[in-house]
Amino acid sequence: MSLNLEAKKVVVAEVSEKVASAQSIILAEYRGMKVDDMTKLRAQARKSGVYLRVLKNTLVRRAIDGTPFADLAEKMVGPLVFGISTDPVNAAKVLNDFAKANDQFVIKGGAMPNYVMDAAGIKALATMPSREELLAKLMGTMQAPVAKFVRTLNEVPTSMVRVLAAVRDQKQAA
Repeated sequence: MSLNLEAKKVVVAEVSEKVASAQSIILAEYRGMKVDDMTKLRAQARKSGVYLRVLKNTLVRRAIDGTPFADLAEKMVGPLVFGISTDPVNAAKVLNDFAKANDQFVIKGGAMPNYVMDAAGIKALATMPSREELLAKLMGTMQAPVAKFVRTLNEVPTSMVRVLAAVRDQKQAA
């Protein structure tokens, strides 16, 4: 079913809005996929905060024209599903994990602002920890010195109590 001009304008505006806040766009070919598999992929993408949609390449080319993702237009060939994410790693992880389980789903490439990647680059990006994981590691690293300092301060009264208990036990024994 073909879209009329107004519907195309709406789609381009929606994709332009998503691209404006995007940190990554991943392209994958879905030729030969079953509907249930694509439904599972959409559910996983929604859960991870990834905007996932099958779109006409010409409409996406118009949406990314003049953005930091404009160089990605040359990779848009064939039937593609577009994963757009505000976290640079989420879209790559979701689509890469799905591609591992489904042979017919092939990652074609992607981009981060002003940087176009091939399929190998997307797989490398998917192995990186997400923003939340990195923040958790950072907080653990920042918290470690404080926790060690508190334990050290706590050792002074604890050792004093042990000494007093030993003196008490010694006097009771005598």
